[in-house]
Amino acid sequence: MAADLFRLFDAAEARQTLLRRAPVGDVSITPSLAKGLERVFGEVVALEEAVRRILADVRGRGDAAVLDWTEKIDGVRLQALAVDPADIETAYAQIPSDLRDALHFAADRIRTFHQKQPAQSWLDWQASGGALGQMVRPLERVGVYAPGGTAPYPSTLLMCAVTARVAGVEQVIVATPSGREDKIAPVLLAAAKVAGVDAVYRIGGAQAVAAMAYGTESLPKVDKIVGPGNIFVTLAKRQVFGQVDIDGLPGPTETLVIADEAANPAVVAADLLAQAEHDTLASAILVTPSRALAEAVQVEIGRQVENLSRAEIIVESLQNQGGAVICADLAEAVELSNLYAPEHLCLHVGDPWALTGQVKNAGGVFLGEHAYEVLGDYTAGPTHVMPTMGTARFASPLSVRDFTKIISVFGLDAAEAARIGPAAQRLAEAEGLDAHATAVRKRLGD
Repeated sequence: MAADLFRLFDAAEARQTLLRRAPVGDVSITPSLAKGLERVFGEVVALEEAVRRILADVRGRGDAAVLDWTEKIDGVRLQALAVDPADIETAYAQIPSDLRDALHFAADRIRTFHQKQPAQSWLDWQASGGALGQMVRPLERVGVYAPGGTAPYPSTLLMCAVTARVAGVEQVIVATPSGREDKIAPVLLAAAKVAGVDAVYRIGGAQAVAAMAYGTESLPKVDKIVGPGNIFVTLAKRQVFGQVDIDGLPGPTETLVIADEAANPAVVAADLLAQAEHDTLASAILVTPSRALAEAVQVEIGRQVENLSRAEIIVESLQNQGGAVICADLAEAVELSNLYAPEHLCLHVGDPWALTGQVKNAGGVFLGEHAYEVLGDYTAGPTHVMPTMGTARFASPLSVRDFTKIISVFGLDAAEAARIGPAAQRLAEAEGLDAHATAVRKRLGD
C-alpha cells in the first residue's frame, strides 16, 4: 500500500515525469469537470472559453451577470453581493477566543515582517544641477481573492490584506465564495475584520475576478487582484491582466523536501502530508540521496495518512503528483530542486545553511526541522502567497513591493540638460526620429 501511495523514482526518471512542468492552465477536463461545464454552459466548452464568456458577460451586465453566473455555478441566488458589516462583527465576536487571538498574532507577525521591507522614494542630486529619482506610491484599491471551496483560508486573507495595508493601499476589498448555502465561514469574516478590509463580497470564481477587474454597480474596480484560487480563477486573472494588475497565476501548492540520511522520517512524512492535504492537485516531493530514508518516509506516510481527516484528498494528491526521488548526493538534490523551482523548498539536512548558497529557484526556503513550512503558512511572517508552477525561476513571494508603483522623477536644470543633451540628440538622429532631435536642438541652440 505504501509503495503504491508514494512511489520511488530515480533522478533520470524524475526529470521526465515527476519534475516535469505542464504549462499554466494546461488542465485536462475530467469526467466530473465535463459534467459541470455541460450543466453550466449547456455544452462541454474549453476552460479558456468558459472563462471568456463569464468575463464578457460581467463586463457588459455588471451585477446582474454576477448574480446569474453565481446561481448557475453555485446553485444559489444571492440577495446581495456585499456582506453586511454587522455580520462581520458578529462572526468576529462568535469565534472562539483562542482562534481570535491566533488571527491577531498572525496578523501582527505579518505586519512586523513587511514593515521592514524598503519601499521609499529617493532623489539623487546631479553634480551639474537638478535631480533624478523615484517616487514610490501605493496602489489606490486592491482586490483580494480568498478561496473558500474545500476549506476556508483566513490565513491567505491575512497574508494579502495586511501586506497591502502596510504598503499604504487606501482601499482593500475581499471576494470569497459563499457556496450553495450562501454562507461564508465565520473565521474568514473574522480575519477580514482583523486585517481591516473595507468590504467583503460573497462571490467567487471567474465572476468575482471579472467584477473586481471591470467594476459593477456593487463592486468598485480595483487596480490589482491578488490571492490564489481554482483553475477558473487563475485563467480569469490571466485574461484580465492588462485591465488590472495581478500577483501571478498561482497553481496548486507544491513542496519539495531535500533530506539526508540523518533526517527524521516521521517529520519528513508529516511535512509532505501537510501539503498534500491542500488539494488533489497539490505536489509533495522528497529528494534524497538515501534510499533507506525514502523507504522509511514511504512507510511513515502510509501509517500517518490513516489518521487524517482529508485522507482521500491526500491519497489522490500523492498518487498523481507525489513521490520520492533517489539522487546521487545533496548537490544533485539541489540541482533537481532548481530545475523544478518549487513554491516551498524544505531542507531537512544536517547543515541547511550550507546549501542555501546553491539555491537559485524557490518561493521560500525552510531551513531545518524547526523552520517547517506550516509555520510559513500561518505565523512566521513572510506571506505564503508564493510563485508556483515553476514561476519561482523569475517571480517572488507577495510583498509590499507588489502593492506599490514607481514614478520616475526628472528634475534637471539647464546646466545638466546641456551636459547630457548632445548625446540624446545623436541617439535620436541614429534612430531617425527628427522631431526628437529637434526638441534637443531647441534647447541647445541650432
